Order: sequence, then structure tokens, then C-alpha cells
Amino acid sequence: MNAATPAGSAGSPGASTIVTIPLNDPGEGLTEAEILEIKVAVGDRVEINAAVVEVETAKSAVELSTHVAGTVVAILVAVGDEVPIGAGLIQVDTAGGPVLAAAPQPAAPQSNVAVPAPSQPEADPSAEELAMQATDAAATASAPSATATEEPKNLVGYGAQATPQRRRRRLAEQAQSDDGQQVPIGRILAKPPVRKLARDLGVALHDVLATGPEGTVTRQDVLNAQQRAYGGEVDGDYFPEESPQAPEGLGGAMKSTRDQPFSGVTSDDRTTRVPIRSVRKRTAEAMVASAFTAPHVTVFNEIDMTSAVQIVNQLRASREWTDVKVSPLAVIAKALLVAIRRNPEVNASWDEANQEIVYKHYVNLGIAAATPRGLIVPNLKDAHLMTLRELAEGISELARTARAGRTSLRDTRDGTITVTNYGVFDIDSGTPILNPGESAILGVGAIKEKAWVVDGQIVPRKVATLSLSFDHRLIDGALGAELLRDVSAVLEDPSLGLVWG
Repeated sequence: MNAATPAGSAGSPGASTIVTIPLNDPGEGLTEAEILEIKVAVGDRVEINAAVVEVETAKSAVELSTHVAGTVVAILVAVGDEVPIGAGLIQVDTAGGPVLAAAPQPAAPQSNVAVPAPSQPEADPSAEELAMQATDAAATASAPSATATEEPKNLVGYGAQATPQRRRRRLAEQAQSDDGQQVPIGRILAKPPVRKLARDLGVALHDVLATGPEGTVTRQDVLNAQQRAYGGEVDGDYFPEESPQAPEGLGGAMKSTRDQPFSGVTSDDRTTRVPIRSVRKRTAEAMVASAFTAPHVTVFNEIDMTSAVQIVNQLRASREWTDVKVSPLAVIAKALLVAIRRNPEVNASWDEANQEIVYKHYVNLGIAAATPRGLIVPNLKDAHLMTLRELAEGISELARTARAGRTSLRDTRDGTITVTNYGVFDIDSGTPILNPGESAILGVGAIKEKAWVVDGQIVPRKVATLSLSFDHRLIDGALGAELLRDVSAVLEDPSLGLVWG
């Protein structure tokens, strides 16, 4: 973050300066981002470059920091908010003075909301109310002739409806809907595994009824929210840590067991509506642009992968490779790079603005990754210069950072050709869509044991289907078929990689 909007100035000795930290574009050309986590609370002391908010962008989760030091006096957003670029996130008193005093409030309605000890301000359900009051006071102080009856100034990036009023209504509804056991919460408390589970299931944490200590969202709370959304039984032990898929059984009887409202569920319980946001939104835009810009052609080839699988098994058993996670995908990537070397014309892009075909002398190899946030395609820079070991290590690292939501913007730019492995989902073949700006994408199906004819004899072999989609403006059918044939040849006889590579 590199900008701030002063909400006050040091007009006299000892006067504090309130600085509004806005949401700046992390570099992806965004217009908005979703708030995933607020890492500070009112009253916290922050230093320069301290992470204050985590947002979800088009590619990953990004921590945003402050470029000023001071005391947090107001939090202007809530978890789950879609915040436009330029809108304020937090306000910091750069003079390091005391937190703005909260105005006396009338007694709140009686409820059973747990109130933690003062030593835990981040869990205090009144912390957000204090933030709203501090925001109102800071905005009023910025007006030269403001009076007690005037409306506070709008915050930077917000419209006529003041955000603090909207959050105040949410807190009021929280108190009125309390049933003594479960309460919806404004500032969401949940451990990272619970947040991940909610993202995997598509459950919005701010719509979950929290039953944990001091209003903490538990794993069971998230599962209950999923059950209320879809009806039926939910197996709490079904979800493997690496699986983003919904549990079995949700496609059965749709009789609702909801006793509380769940965001997005229609009144007849027949549909659920979820806003299109972040990675899913950007992926949709990119795929539509690609499908209706580049004329796609897809060719297929079923091949014998037995020799390639044997190489993978030998490497896994080798002491020199014990620290490397080697997979068939690394061998397939190497075969594709060898084939590109033999057919360099495929490594190109179509420049519509300049009416040119750009032939590239490097390969930035994209690896399509399915993540809980959606599909992203980070790429290995200069993959044509990598050894098989470097490819294996690079693919593992891209997969790890993608699953963690930490893919950098640089890793998603300037790809040339992509590999997508839908075989991990036990799918035999498909017609992949090009990543925008790229010339081709190789799809890899599941490797299965099948009957295969070898030297006139039917024998069991490891067989897979490869599919190659390409931009027909750049690649003619003969060239596309030649590329796929060469990839297939290297995988069937890996020794060709030594001759051609």
C-alpha cells in the first residue's frame, strides 16, 4: 500500500494526525477485492509494513500492509465485504496518541452474548462499535465548522450511505436475534483450518452461527451452515484436507432442516445464489474472452505410458531424488518441451493490435491448478532451460503456493503454453480452453491399465489419452498434429528425449 488520505492534521502541539489506509490495486487491474481477514483491532499499535488486512484478489489471497506507524483508531471494513479500490480499510493515529474516546451509549438490550475480559480486545464484541464511533469522530473532526448535529463526512471510496451505519445495524440485529446459544458475529473469530473449510465449501463465515467460546466459529458450525443451505445429512468426517469438493449425500433428499436464515438460499429452498467474485469471476472472464477470440481446435492421441511411468517409479526409488516430489506430470512437461524444441512455430502469440504473430524464443510453461478459490494457471519461467529435476521441483512449488492462495502476480503473467492434468480426477480426456494469450494447451488424461497390442501380442500396459487444443490462427492442423505426435513419441520411448532434446 502506498497511499493515504489524511483525515485530520496537527493543527496545534500535541494534536494527532489520523491517516486513512486505502485499498490499493495490488497490480492486477482490479476494481474491488473481498476482505478475508482483519489482522488488527482498534487500539493496536502498528509499525511500518505491518500486515493489517488480507484480501482475496483475482489470483490469490494477499496481505496488505500500512506504510505508516501509529495506533489503530478505526476499522472501516468487515470480513466478507467487497471493497472497491480506493476505499478506506483502517485509520491510524500516526502520532501514537490514545484511541479516540467512545461516546457514552445507552444500555444495550439484555442478551447472552459472552463478553471477554479486557485483556482480549480482539474478541470483544463491542470493538467494532468503538471503531464506528472513532470513525464518526474522525470524520467530524476533519470538517472546519462541524457541529454536533451535522452528519459526519463520507469516508474515501464510500457513497452516500455511510458504512458505519450499515455495520451498526448488523450489530443491532445480532443482539436481537440472540437465542442464548448461537449468535451471528460481526468481527469473525475462526481458526485458519476452519476458514479454509468454509472457503472449500463455499460457506460465507459472516453467515455462520458461531457456538464456540467467545463467539468463535467452529468446524461444526461451518458444517451446520452447509447442511442448512442444502438440507440432508452431513458427514463431519468426510472432508479430506486436500479435497475442495462437497461431501457425498448432498445430492440426495433436498428437504430443508434449516431453522435459521442462510445467505443466498431462496425462500422455497430449491436454489442457492452465491455472488460471483474474485478468482471465479476473473477465470470466467478470461475463458469467455479466449473461447470467442481464438478459434480452438483439439486433437487427441491415446498412448502407451508404461515406459514413462517406469521412469517415475525409478526416480522415486532413487536416493538422489528422495527430497523431490516427482510425478508423471513432470515427465510429461519435459516431453512437451522437447516437442516444442522440434516445432518452435507453435510457441507464439497473436498480436491483434499490431497485426503481428510474435514467435517466442522462450517457454513459460503454465501448470493449471485447481484450488478452493478456483482455477489459476501459474507458469514456470524459462522452463525450456530446466532439467527434469528442476521441472519437478518447480511444479511442486507452484502447486503448493496455489493451494495456499499465495500465487504471485508475476507467476501468472506471460505464459506461452500450458499443461492441464485432469487425469488426477480420473477423467480420460477433454477439450481444454486456451489460457488467454497462449497458443496451445496440452490436456493429460488418467493413466489406466488397459489391454494393448505389442509386437502382435495383447499385453497389459499403462495407457493415457492426450489432448491438444490450439489457436488455429497460429497453428495449422498439420503442425498441431505434429506437436502432439512428438510429445506422444517421447512419452512412449523416453530415450528419444536424449536424441531430440
